[in-house]
Amino acid sequence: MQFQNRLDAGRRLVERLAHYRNHPQAIVLALPRGGVPVGWEVCRVLNIPLDIFVVRKIGVPGHEETAMGAIASGGVRVFNKDVIRTLGIRDEAIAAAAAVAQVELERRETLYRGERFLPDLNGRIVILVDDGMATGASMTAAVQAIKAFNLQRLVVAVPVASPEACALLGQAVDEIVCVDTPENFKAVGWWYQDFSQTSDDEVRMYLNPSHGCVLGVETMADSC
Repeated sequence: MQFQNRLDAGRRLVERLAHYRNHPQAIVLALPRGGVPVGWEVCRVLNIPLDIFVVRKIGVPGHEETAMGAIASGGVRVFNKDVIRTLGIRDEAIAAAAAVAQVELERRETLYRGERFLPDLNGRIVILVDDGMATGASMTAAVQAIKAFNLQRLVVAVPVASPEACALLGQAVDEIVCVDTPENFKAVGWWYQDFSQTSDDEVRMYLNPSHGCVLGVETMADSC
């Protein structure tokens, strides 16, 4: 199955999430940047709030598109020991790559959230959405960080994933929805006709309530 773009992927994905339509405790947390248009389409159809959960891939030095781990909001770090061992990546190189990822994560948190905090997730049904999963490192980091909250239910939902990533995450959450799990996976972008990069401006546009979704808003004033 090939998706036209991320919005089309969101429309296919939401068909598998119809049981959460209008649910008062449900919220979509999209992983920026590519997961945001997918998550926006999901929340628009389900009529539930949209917010983001920032996760940053830690790339292999010299081959940054290959993940050796990920870092998430709250300081959670997840590493793929098999990748690190196979490629012989030294500790100092791992630390340097993680530091670069941390700087970008903090930049995105500030840019996308401004003075908004992550809304209170205790007792909520959280649906984590991304545009796809290859190794599952980014989503694993998100799942581990989100589990710090006392959730009612944790759902991972993606349009496409490697069978290995879908199986791995399926053991860690209450429900996993993978529209397609092709055996010959290759890469997430392989399953999209248009996989152009989602820009920071696009992320901010989708998070603007005027664009059609209710935002899970909690400001600095609200938290005082």
